[in-house]
Amino acid sequence: LVGRDAVSVAEYMQSDDCRKVFVMLGAGVSTSAGIPDFRSPGTGLYHNLAKLNLPYPEAVFEINYFRNNPLPFYTLARELYPGKFRPTPTHTFVKLLADHKLLDTCFTQNIDTLERQANVPGHRIVEAHGSFADQHCIECHRPFDGQRLRAAIEKSQVAHCDKCKGLVKPDIVFFGESLPALFHQTVPKLREADLLIVIGTSLKVNPFAALTGFVPDDCPRVLINMERAGDIGRRADDVVLLGRCDDVVRELGAALGWADELEREWAKTD
Repeated sequence: LVGRDAVSVAEYMQSDDCRKVFVMLGAGVSTSAGIPDFRSPGTGLYHNLAKLNLPYPEAVFEINYFRNNPLPFYTLARELYPGKFRPTPTHTFVKLLADHKLLDTCFTQNIDTLERQANVPGHRIVEAHGSFADQHCIECHRPFDGQRLRAAIEKSQVAHCDKCKGLVKPDIVFFGESLPALFHQTVPKLREADLLIVIGTSLKVNPFAALTGFVPDDCPRVLINMERAGDIGRRADDVVLLGRCDDVVRELGAALGWADELEREWAKTD
């Protein structure tokens, strides 16, 4: 990189040296869509779970707690279910990376499916913590109809498997469950990265946070976030762009000559 700013990143992205861009998305990407992140004091999701009388906030996402008391998660799911939120300009920026044949893989921590709703190609998305896109019985793993589960969640009724009567939940990875096989299968591809863009994450939750260490030592890493995170900034070609995700992405999009295209594509999600 010739500099450590958005213009320099854009120049590199338009060069022959940049063919495989990997993206890591965290909860900060979806906050402007109205979805709270997990840990912000006073406004985060865990703070707002007090009304559910949980023994501790994280219990709502623990598989053993869910087995004994699924209603708190169903109550939370009613607030977070896809269809109530619009993708952000940042989600649309990831779509443009794909449109311009730059995006290799988008790793996301988010369960909201907004990447899909922004029309990022499904085969480019790795939902590291699962999502609301599919649902199964937690006992026999039989698929369950999405519309039926949504109807049950809207009525605060617990859904049960038609085959074994086990509990049904969306394919969100709970504490105590393994990450999707696709995540582990895709991680080695990071060794081929020409650029890594990390957006809206504190880089505090492993193994997702560890992905930043898998790219080659000479691969530029760009952090777009409200504050510094992880070890990005220590390597020679690291770039830290602090600010609101949508604002910084618009700046980068303008430097790439994509400003009008970004707004036009984002408008289609309304």
